[in-house]
Amino acid sequence: MLNDARVYAYSATLMGSPILLKLFDDNQTLAGQVFRLIKQQENLFTVNRAASEVMAINHAAGQQPVVVSQPVFDLIACAHAVSLLPGSLFNLAIGPLVKCWKIGFQGHSVPPEAELRARLALTNPRDVILDADARSVMLARPGMEIDLGAIAKGYIADVVQAFLRQQQVSRALINLGGNVQTVGAPPDETGWAIGLKKPFGEEGALIGVIEVCNRSVVTSGIYERYFEEDGVCYHHILDPHSGYPLDNALLSVTVISDRSLDGDIYTTLLYGLGAEKGIACLADKPGIEAIFVTRDKQVICSSQRHFSFRLLDTNYRLVH
Repeated sequence: MLNDARVYAYSATLMGSPILLKLFDDNQTLAGQVFRLIKQQENLFTVNRAASEVMAINHAAGQQPVVVSQPVFDLIACAHAVSLLPGSLFNLAIGPLVKCWKIGFQGHSVPPEAELRARLALTNPRDVILDADARSVMLARPGMEIDLGAIAKGYIADVVQAFLRQQQVSRALINLGGNVQTVGAPPDETGWAIGLKKPFGEEGALIGVIEVCNRSVVTSGIYERYFEEDGVCYHHILDPHSGYPLDNALLSVTVISDRSLDGDIYTTLLYGLGAEKGIACLADKPGIEAIFVTRDKQVICSSQRHFSFRLLDTNYRLVH
């Protein structure tokens, strides 16, 4: 990304990821406010803390509905609607499967098939019952767990962007570890330069550079969290229909959109579709664009209306 003496970079570790904020004023107070805002949002949505609202829902699974705050209800309702799309790879009820594999959290072996089948039975998003009037969420079966990990970062990135604009900040970047959201562009530049990581490459190795202004960039890739067993790579992008990591021709999907929330949703949806069907899906969604990186080293852009891409690694072939 931009390496410029005019940029002030602030970092913290939140949500289990390194968080980076870039400003063009030395403003420790504002940076502190941003990190507190992220922490406050994380406390609402995390499943890694016993006292969060989402964990309250999970603890009451099969027993009773739980009333939650409006932001939590709205995000769950959004995730629920996306989970019910035909053939959707997105599933807010995938918690039991995620815990079974533990990929990225000391999980280094394939779970027994019987255990996976038992967990799969607890992941039907239709068993998540929402009551908008009561603002309550009920999980119909004991052992069910919702997991907003695939969507919460995008929501929080958008909350931070709105806060920065409210504070009259005209140029900024926030990176929530895979979710980048921008405000404006650096001085004398047309946009922020954001690296597209080389899958399974060395630290800092890039395929190319994406340039955006007032846009979010979200990348999801099988190289982020994985383990190998008997020569097979098992990664964290699970197929909610089979219970196993998704096996297709893609290494990563990057979504460029106004809202980082949409980036989270569409990286998951498009992963399930693959490059060809994914590009067809985006044909009538002019505000959402994607870059697909395939196993045979192709970089396929759905379009470049709202971003530009520059290829750096000549081992890859750019396809428009």
